Amino acid sequence: MTNVLIRDLPEEVHRKLTEQARSASVSLQHYLTTELTRLAQTPTLDEVIDRIKRMSGGTVGFEQAVADLEEVRGER
Repeated sequence: MTNVLIRDLPEEVHRKLTEQARSASVSLQHYLTTELTRLAQTPTLDEVIDRIKRMSGGTVGFEQAVADLEEVRGER
């Protein structure tokens, strides 16, 4: 495993992260490892856009896609 050192972290950020770890009943190290892993696995907006650009063959028009999205959002 690799180590990471973060310098000059504002105290209020450290305090908030410590509170979040405590509330999750885990150590700060475990909490940060989990959060950094989740962050690394989440695609960036650019990656999502690139993935969409590579897709082809769709037959739903823009207007229909918007209508479908609004319908799904209305069900929530």
